[in-house]
Amino acid sequence: MKKLIVKGLATATTFAALSTAAFAECGDVQMAEMNWASAELMANVDKFILENGYGCDVELVAGATMTTFASMNEKGQPDVAAELWINAVREPLFAAMDEGRLHSAVAGPITQLGEGWWVTPSFAEAHPELDTVVKILERPDLFPDVEDPSKGAFVGCPAGWGCQLANANLFRAFDMEAKGWKLVDPGSAAGLDGSIAKAGDRGENWLGYYWSPTAMVGKYGLVPVDFGVPFGGSENWDGCIVKAEQDCADPQPSAWTKSEVHTVVTDSLKQQGGIALDYLSKRIFPGPVMNAMLVYMGDEQAGGEDAAIEFLLKHEDVWGEWVSYSVGKKIAEAL
Repeated sequence: MKKLIVKGLATATTFAALSTAAFAECGDVQMAEMNWASAELMANVDKFILENGYGCDVELVAGATMTTFASMNEKGQPDVAAELWINAVREPLFAAMDEGRLHSAVAGPITQLGEGWWVTPSFAEAHPELDTVVKILERPDLFPDVEDPSKGAFVGCPAGWGCQLANANLFRAFDMEAKGWKLVDPGSAAGLDGSIAKAGDRGENWLGYYWSPTAMVGKYGLVPVDFGVPFGGSENWDGCIVKAEQDCADPQPSAWTKSEVHTVVTDSLKQQGGIALDYLSKRIFPGPVMNAMLVYMGDEQAGGEDAAIEFLLKHEDVWGEWVSYSVGKKIAEAL
């Protein structure tokens, strides 16, 4: 068994005061195991730490953004959604929070996350002067389209994805066709990833939509690009950019809307108090570590449970900040 050293415990005295009896009071906790890799990892890390460090009895249940939110809002179960991207449920979520049914345990459980437009690191290194979308759009010649090299290729989202509409409308808002660009539909998630992998492996330029945390960002070191313009306001974004073209007659240039992710808990979990909620409020994954873990999961075909053990063994410097020294020892002994 690997010996772990838990460092930097600013909250050690708080947790040290909790007795063994208090640990037992944690009781049953039902957590959503959301259907994407980072959320799957988080749920399994939470389960291991809460069970082995605090004596909770954790049940993982399958989840997804819309279905998990609806169940938590209407039925009060599961107790926890570790990685809820709230843009899709913003209005009903805030209503549920105002009415006290749901609560945010932590805003931003993963750092450096979000959606937007990205370039390959080879391009960023070769052209540091082209550090905004506005500047890049003046150089379509640096991103020649495979089918028509006279055009610059911007890789958008596959048909059917919500981001397809936003990218298509931003393409119009920035007048990209007139500037010599072509909006490329990658056809599928595999096609989008394949375009990145091809450019990354060859050290070629690539400009397109993606998001973090993801294995592709971690593996190929994609660099997010500042748009060079401010966010154009919710009326422009919600009332036009995210809608079908026929419902968005005059899209205006805009930075991508801010991505917000929360760890959301039910009121019953908050009311039962202390241990699980205290832990969740301190549990924040650094973005680079999460991206590296997603690369590991992809390369090793590892599920959430195995990936959680890998994370706990290799990143005690991260999770050691979330727990007290005594709890860290219990977790180390259980590995």
